[in-house]
Amino acid sequence: MIVKTNNIKYGKKEISYELIFQDRKTLGIKVFPEGSVKVYAPSDTSNDKIEEKVKEKARWILKQQNEFLSYHPLTPARKYINGETHLYLGRQYILQSEIGQINQVKAYRGKLVVQHKSNTKVETVVRNWYREKAIEHFNSVLEEKINLFTKYDIEKPLVEIRSMSKRWGSCTVKGKVILNPELIKAPKGSIEYVMIHELCHLVHHNHNKAFYELQEKIMPDWKKWKIKLEYSLV
Repeated sequence: MIVKTNNIKYGKKEISYELIFQDRKTLGIKVFPEGSVKVYAPSDTSNDKIEEKVKEKARWILKQQNEFLSYHPLTPARKYINGETHLYLGRQYILQSEIGQINQVKAYRGKLVVQHKSNTKVETVVRNWYREKAIEHFNSVLEEKINLFTKYDIEKPLVEIRSMSKRWGSCTVKGKVILNPELIKAPKGSIEYVMIHELCHLVHHNHNKAFYELQEKIMPDWKKWKIKLEYSLV
C-alpha cells in the first residue's frame, strides 16, 4: 500500500486528500467526520485520472465536509470568570458569580447570575444548569416536532444527553436520539433543525435523496438554521 497527500483547486476552495493505492479494481472517495478526505485507488491508476475523479466529486466532498461541520461543537473553552460571555439559546449573557447558600443559576437582563457554595466551582454549577436546561428544552422540542411525523408511523424516541466532541446529535439504529448538551447554547431554530434532522433519520437512515426531501418538507428553512448553528457557536 502506497500513501500520498495531494490537493486540488475547486473554485476558490482547496481540497486536500490522502491518496492510498491499494490492490482493488475501482476508485473510491470517503469523507470522514473530522473533515479529512481519503481517495482509495487501484495501484496502476494515473495521477491525471485520480485528479479528474476528485474534481468531478469536489462539490459532493465539500457538501459532506459542511454536513459534518454542522455537528462540530465550536465554542472555545471558557474560564468561568466574571465578565465572561456565555451563550444560552442563541443569546449572549455576561457571567456574574457570587458566593451563596445554594448552587443556582439565573439568566435574565443579559446576565448569567451564578450563586455557588464556597466549596463548589462556578464551572460545575454552570455545566449542571446547562444540562438541566438541555434536558428540559430538548424534550419540549421533541414533543412539538414529533407531531410532524405522524404519517410516517414512527415511535416517539427517547432523548439522551451525551457530551460529544465532534457531533451535535446522532440517532441509533434502535431509535434513540442523542443530543450534545452544548446544543442548548444555540438558537432555538437551530436546535429544532438538529432534532428534525435526527427524527428524519428514523424514517430514512442514510443521507440519501429521500432523506433530504423529507427534511425539506418538514422544515423548509432548515439551511438557514444549519448555517446559524455553524457560525453562532464560535
